[in-house]
Amino acid sequence: MALPLVITAAVLAFAWPAGRISPREVPVGIVGTGPASQQAVEALTRAKPGAFDFHLYANRQAARSAIKNRDVYGAFAVSGRSITVLKASAASPSVAQLLTDVGQQLADKATQRIARQEAVDAHSRVRDHKQAATKPDAVQQKAARQESARTGADSAAQVLVKAIDVVPVAAEDPRGVVFSSSIFPLTICGILIGAFVSMARGLAHPRLRVLTLLVACAVAALGVYLVAQGFLGALPHHPVGTWAILSLDLLSISATAAGVVRLLGPGGLGLSAAVMVFVGNAFSGATSAPEMLPKGVDHVGQWLPPGAGASLLRDTTYFDGNSGAGHLAVLALWSACGLTAVMFGHWVTGKPRGTRPGATAAGELLPAVPGSGEILSVGRHAHADARRHDGDG
Repeated sequence: MALPLVITAAVLAFAWPAGRISPREVPVGIVGTGPASQQAVEALTRAKPGAFDFHLYANRQAARSAIKNRDVYGAFAVSGRSITVLKASAASPSVAQLLTDVGQQLADKATQRIARQEAVDAHSRVRDHKQAATKPDAVQQKAARQESARTGADSAAQVLVKAIDVVPVAAEDPRGVVFSSSIFPLTICGILIGAFVSMARGLAHPRLRVLTLLVACAVAALGVYLVAQGFLGALPHHPVGTWAILSLDLLSISATAAGVVRLLGPGGLGLSAAVMVFVGNAFSGATSAPEMLPKGVDHVGQWLPPGAGASLLRDTTYFDGNSGAGHLAVLALWSACGLTAVMFGHWVTGKPRGTRPGATAAGELLPAVPGSGEILSVGRHAHADARRHDGDG
């Protein structure tokens, strides 16, 4: 019964956030404090309660700076006859598309509001003309026709929408699919590196394990970068910083896996995989944005390496590292804890430093050759000799 329950929980972890994607307090900017801007805020608050967290900016330049600093995902600049949507598809293509759609909805509502107001004004003018003269002469008839034509032209005017991508995503990856597809395998790769370091016969010494983790993560990150950017063009800026973030992301996952195995034994590998894959990947928000996920899981995902790594990679690749300090701290904390467990886990478990997970402890009684009917005692000296011959010491 346990296996079907685990499979059901795994499917739920991935399917539930994807099926409940919706804006939840997405930070957006409003340019200006005039009547048009206030009407836009009121319209969005009524139509989508709790969907947006509004920030007011004095002008478009301030809104652009806020977008580049990762304070907001985008901004609306609303005037009488136009709405400009400032967005950043590099921050999240799905949120950028959402803001464009919302801008069009605002424009449609503004057009309807203006049309109703102009209809009321036209009716008032016609009534005034009728009251001025019961039988207007030719001059009055001409003026009435001109007024009617002008009113009709004004009523036909539409509120226009213009979208400006302040921080665009890479041209080779317009929908951000390659970016997210490059991030998800990092979790599995990190688990594999941690498993290899924990189980390899020649890496019994903690210092060798730590060195192998560092080298393997750096080399693997270089390979990921060469594929994602060199071949697919999805990581176009700051190559050294991007490679460093990929390396740190892998290290935080692999060191955690190796450290948990060091503390709990082979069963720790399954625990690490479950947490990093079924919780970290599912709640990372890499394909949309953390603010598009159900409440609560958005914060959980950002406190785990997959979510923090995806956000930090965006911050580094497209936004010059702005707003990335918190995500960097999360990755550094997981890496430090994992490496500490690898180096000093034997103090907690009480096992010798060179003992591999699952290895037989010194002095343990082992069965003799089948059929002998005897029990052999393997002492400390035999274990020490075996480790020296294996090169583990």
